[in-house]
Amino acid sequence: MLKGFLGSIFRHTPKALRRLFSRLTNPRFSVTAGAVVTDDEGRVLLLKHVFRSGSGWGIPGGFMHAGEQPEAALRRELREEVGLELESAELAFARTLRRPQQIEIIFRGRAKGEAQPQSVEVERAAWFPLEALPEELSQDQRRLIRRALGNRANRPN
Repeated sequence: MLKGFLGSIFRHTPKALRRLFSRLTNPRFSVTAGAVVTDDEGRVLLLKHVFRSGSGWGIPGGFMHAGEQPEAALRRELREEVGLELESAELAFARTLRRPQQIEIIFRGRAKGEAQPQSVEVERAAWFPLEALPEELSQDQRRLIRRALGNRANRPN
């Protein structure tokens, strides 16, 4: 009976007030789209970001804009950061992070063209064989790469 009563009150509350209530009572988080991008030789594209903590090395990607689809966000980020187009993109997995409160949507993709820094955010872009990733690349980024590539990480292209 109480649920029915509360539901009735909520349904008759102005829409703006219902939205405000939802915003105040639900967690807030950001959403990013990233990718493990490979070339024809099976090398992985890594970017040395100016604003990334640690060594700066990591997979390409960035924050999604409101209403933007994940793959579109990834393609936009690659064009903005390194002037690169994707030949293909396939959803690999999604994960949540507690700090910062974030959802990461990770793709695996094939590149066409050359990666050259286009943004102040990116100091350097380079292709690395899986067995020769930068020593200073974080364990988290290494796990992302292995997970996104799955069995492909263990065999040549």
